[in-house]
Amino acid sequence: MFLHPGLLSNKCGRIGLGKMKDGIGSISRRGYESRRWHSLTRSHIAPDQAPRLSELPIEQGQWVNLPPELLLDIIKRVEESETSWPSRAAVVSCASVCKSWREVTKDIVKTPEQCGRLTFPISLKQPGPRDGPIQCFIRRDRATSTYLLYYGLVPSEHERDKLLLAARKIRRATCTDFVISLVADVFYRASNAYIGKLKSNFIGTKFTIYDCQPPCGVDLQSNSSINKMALSKQPSARAAVCNYGVGTVMYELNVLRTRGPRRMNCTMHSIPISSTQEGGTAPTPTSFPVVFDGQVFPPSLASKGKDVEEPCNLVQVSGSPLVLKNKAPRWHEQLQCWCLNFRGRVTVASVKNFQLVAAAEPSDIPSAEQEKVILQFGKIAKDIFTMDYGYPLSAFQAFAICLSSFDTKPACE
Repeated sequence: MFLHPGLLSNKCGRIGLGKMKDGIGSISRRGYESRRWHSLTRSHIAPDQAPRLSELPIEQGQWVNLPPELLLDIIKRVEESETSWPSRAAVVSCASVCKSWREVTKDIVKTPEQCGRLTFPISLKQPGPRDGPIQCFIRRDRATSTYLLYYGLVPSEHERDKLLLAARKIRRATCTDFVISLVADVFYRASNAYIGKLKSNFIGTKFTIYDCQPPCGVDLQSNSSINKMALSKQPSARAAVCNYGVGTVMYELNVLRTRGPRRMNCTMHSIPISSTQEGGTAPTPTSFPVVFDGQVFPPSLASKGKDVEEPCNLVQVSGSPLVLKNKAPRWHEQLQCWCLNFRGRVTVASVKNFQLVAAAEPSDIPSAEQEKVILQFGKIAKDIFTMDYGYPLSAFQAFAICLSSFDTKPACE
């Protein structure tokens, strides 16, 4: 439908006059209120008559009234079609429309163990798939001592859209810390982006993996010091309570200086060894912890090493913990080096390259599981490394183990 030019101009003129009158009226009202305010003495304080946030009506979007059957079908089709990043961001966008969309999306999207895909940030804390590894790569920045974990086979032009985790190496007087974050430029423990850290001993042969949340199925009632800090409302409570030792990485000393790769053993205190057996399950968190009071420390305070020290107690699940060890390499006579079959994922020889398999008695783990590579890490170019992990490790745990390989270890080589 088209409007006559004369009618359109008359209509615009009426609208302009109306806005002008409203503007003049608002100016006059503001002038009256300002004169009335100046007439009051300083001892008078006007009461706040503004409605509280809880009393304001909650505005719902136009998509709230969508029929549930149609909404379920839409989100299912989006979830099935967008299988890889960055296009899979459409699934996350569906969960951001409104509360009803978020609940339906969370019910449809499966964990990485079930579907082999990463969707929400909590997927980085959940175990990887059983049938095949999730392939990632790490980019090292020597100038800033940062390490960025990306999703995918190799670096690409859209790698910023596929950032999973970031870590910064902080050298201290007695140890080395790798602070792990969800954001590439936020590395202080009191921020909401902080999800854990890796801490070494003085000589760099033992590393402890700290998580910002306790693993599922762990009873913390016996630790009174942690409970007291959890109940506290002080700003320092979050930095102190959100650190739980979930694993250790030990490198064997090479006293005789014999040839060979580094020998390492990883004890995952939060993962029971029964998870590798048939019908076994690994802890699978469903959400991140809630910040107590929303207060955070300034980055300058955290960067100077003045954070509140975390409790050093390691959590322990019921039963024996999962232990990982190096897969034994073979000596290649022609190449004169130690070799492992990385299936094309590693192309450059490096002392940092490794493959981890489950280590236990034959009765505890099936023979097929003992030969299965749970985590492999290796170099493909200068400052670029691949990281492939699977069940029962999560992306966060695998990334922390790989970070331990970047620290200098002259006593182990």
